[in-house]
Amino acid sequence: MTWARGRDEVQRLIDDGEVEIVEASTDVVDRLLRDAEAHVRLASLGLDDDPTGALQLSYDAARKASAALLAVQGLRATTRGEHIAVIDAVRAQFNDRGGLPVFGQINRLRRRRNDTEYPSLTTPGVTTDEATQALGIAREVIDGAKKLLDTGRLDEFT
Repeated sequence: MTWARGRDEVQRLIDDGEVEIVEASTDVVDRLLRDAEAHVRLASLGLDDDPTGALQLSYDAARKASAALLAVQGLRATTRGEHIAVIDAVRAQFNDRGGLPVFGQINRLRRRRNDTEYPSLTTPGVTTDEATQALGIAREVIDGAKKLLDTGRLDEFT
């Protein structure tokens, strides 16, 4: 398989062992999207009581929806590439040149999620407003992924 948009970045991720070629699977795509949607539902319930947890679930929802776009292409992040490989691959393919700009916002969520997982004395807590913004990004990523998958627009990018 070749990738028109983001070809150099995706190939670099493969060559560096951060992404691997696997069998494309709509079953995996469906599972990842179901998980992403469940995370968004749970995150929306915890905005006031647990904004940190809501932000973390929102990030995971965005990452899983992004991984679904890779799964349909027969790609999967390796343990070497982890989350950042997923983010880099979808950003390279879908964010630039008239794509969906939300894919460029996922890395910011990843960094903030890491701050909450490994806090320091200077790490600020997550506010309800910040968690709400993260939830909005997650919803937008899921919607964008579903549109690309459902309307066949993925072909325009790969």
